[in-house]
Amino acid sequence: MYSTAQYTNFFISYLENQIIDKEPKNLYDPIAYMMSLGGKRLRPTLMLLTTEIFGTDYKMALPAALAIEVFHNSSLIHDDIIDEDPIRRGKATVHKKWNTNIAILTGDAMIILTYQYLLNYEPNLAKDLIKAVNKMGIKVCEGQILDVDFETRQDVTVSEYLKMIKYKTGALIAASMKMGAIIAQTSDENCELIYDFGINIGLAFQLQDDYLDLFGDTPTFGRRLGGDIISNKKTYLYFKALEILTESEKELLTKLYAVRLEDNTDKIKTITTLFLKSGVPEATQDSIKKYTFKASKILDKINIEEDKKTVLRDFAESLIGRRV
Repeated sequence: MYSTAQYTNFFISYLENQIIDKEPKNLYDPIAYMMSLGGKRLRPTLMLLTTEIFGTDYKMALPAALAIEVFHNSSLIHDDIIDEDPIRRGKATVHKKWNTNIAILTGDAMIILTYQYLLNYEPNLAKDLIKAVNKMGIKVCEGQILDVDFETRQDVTVSEYLKMIKYKTGALIAASMKMGAIIAQTSDENCELIYDFGINIGLAFQLQDDYLDLFGDTPTFGRRLGGDIISNKKTYLYFKALEILTESEKELLTKLYAVRLEDNTDKIKTITTLFLKSGVPEATQDSIKKYTFKASKILDKINIEEDKKTVLRDFAESLIGRRV
């Protein structure tokens, strides 16, 4: 087996040779642009890794890894439109660089391309992979609509937020790993267990993202801390704080999340103080550890060699312990 960094590089090399350059330019150029913006390439890396964990050459998974990364980026294009975000990975979002109509069509075309890439596999295997993508796609949409609903609701609970990220983030990571297992043609039990492993890693991964947005290492994280606060994005930190704060503190927190300011220095400072007072950083880390532990217990049940379980555990811990 290779290192996770090598699997990522294998995928990037494959991706660079699959860029579509044809007419109409206003459809295919935005696709190429979006796919070139980078990111962690976490999902395709996990798929290649999982395929080899279950004893099959990672090269078999490259078309499916491309499919899952194209789908993921299509969802980001649509998310950026919904959230009216102008920046993605330090560059203009597709709807800002072109326009909203082009961005919608680009995202739609990328979903269709997802299925085209899966047709590289023999029919029975393609069918199983498409079923996995369909399940994942519905979960992502369910998670996104919950996320949209949460913006106007004042009674969202921590458990509801966890359900949302389970669908929106966890399902993509879990499907990536299950698809690797499907390609390797391991047992149905292993496929379901690796899916459950991915769900819990996905939850821990998103909670760490929420944490790092405010309490990360600024030079390493690569963006201004408090971005979620500036955009009034309600994350685990916000919902957890509402469980703990006094009524007057809750009122202050909700008021601060209802306004948009030119200068957010005082807003970030006040909210950070409220989070620290309520013990939110520690509570978030406790939840991250809980889901990481659950993932580890699931891993114990998977029928693979111990050294391969160690690879998965180490990778999971590297995700959770990251500062980016």
